[in-house]
Amino acid sequence: MVSTGMSLNRREFVANWRRLTPEMWVRLLLATFIVPPSLALGLGQALPIGTGALVGLFLIAAAPGAPLMIRNAAKHGFDMQIAASYQVWGALLTPIAIPMLVGGAAWLYGREIWISPLEVLAVVAEKQFVPLLAGMALIHFAPGFSTQVRRSLNVVGNLVLMVALIALLIKLGPALEAVSPWVAIAALTLAAGCVTAARVLIPSVPTLAVSNVNRHVGLALLLSGEHFQNAQRALPAIAAYALAVPLVMVLYAKWVRRLSAKPA
Repeated sequence: MVSTGMSLNRREFVANWRRLTPEMWVRLLLATFIVPPSLALGLGQALPIGTGALVGLFLIAAAPGAPLMIRNAAKHGFDMQIAASYQVWGALLTPIAIPMLVGGAAWLYGREIWISPLEVLAVVAEKQFVPLLAGMALIHFAPGFSTQVRRSLNVVGNLVLMVALIALLIKLGPALEAVSPWVAIAALTLAAGCVTAARVLIPSVPTLAVSNVNRHVGLALLLSGEHFQNAQRALPAIAAYALAVPLVMVLYAKWVRRLSAKPA
């Protein structure tokens, strides 16, 4: 995230916000915060995945803006500046949206669950805002130094990411073994639904679709452990979604490239 902050173009970053019309803002809200949670609830009703898996999928659907989203979007050839703008916008709304969405869904099932906005804000600020702003401050006040260390930070970040992913797979091993075919299907469907929602509602900005599928798996894990008694049963669904995202992203990126290569 620090390296991403160093790479941002502030003028383009702000311009991406200003060019959105009120209609596009509404469409973006629908694609980000309404369609994915609704789809998760629908999958819970349509497929025999159990309450624990439904909780896991719903928390993922309610939490956009994974910290690795910008890197993933750039790696697949999408606009990093748009992805960064989307992540900041999603992160600002997440502390408001998650308590409302989780509380509303719990009410539908006859339960009362309250997640404090300050709790969500603390996680988002620590993992996203602080390092992003630090990178932006470094490139502004020390551009020469930032340019020199940016590549090194990318290398170190990639190594840390690789080690973290290996450790995560080892940690999630038992949960992955517990993933049923129905939960895997539900996770893939949710990931595909996130891409489709953004693509259909905002077809002019392909980057938003790949950004929308990158939900905040870490935040979903944290909230499931803090606020739900069946957190262990939610873990397989969260793990399944984490593995489904790269597959859906690759397929979507290939489809966009093929679409772009076709003659007009």
